[in-house]
Amino acid sequence: MTDFNKILDKAKELQNKMKESQEKIKKINVTGISGGSSVKVTLNGDGELIELDISPEILKEDKTIVEDLIKAAFSNAKSQLKTKTSEEIFKATGGIDIPGFKWPM
Repeated sequence: MTDFNKILDKAKELQNKMKESQEKIKKINVTGISGGSSVKVTLNGDGELIELDISPEILKEDKTIVEDLIKAAFSNAKSQLKTKTSEEIFKATGGIDIPGFKWPM
């Protein structure tokens, strides 16, 4: 029974670390940039858009160009968020892969 208790203790410890990681991830903010910093998109840890900054100069461009720059900045931010989220999960789990576990992104 001692081994089973150790397993339960480790599971509880992992659960606590995962909760801590979830809280840290919620506080993450990342900014994606495109068009030489003419478009900036900031996402929070839940992947929600919290800020969009478009330089006045870029608004003179064709609509499709502006749309593409916004998409590119968003993709850049999402990629950064995925990397930071993965790093946080790695820290919490000590590199253990949890099958079927998926973060919001």
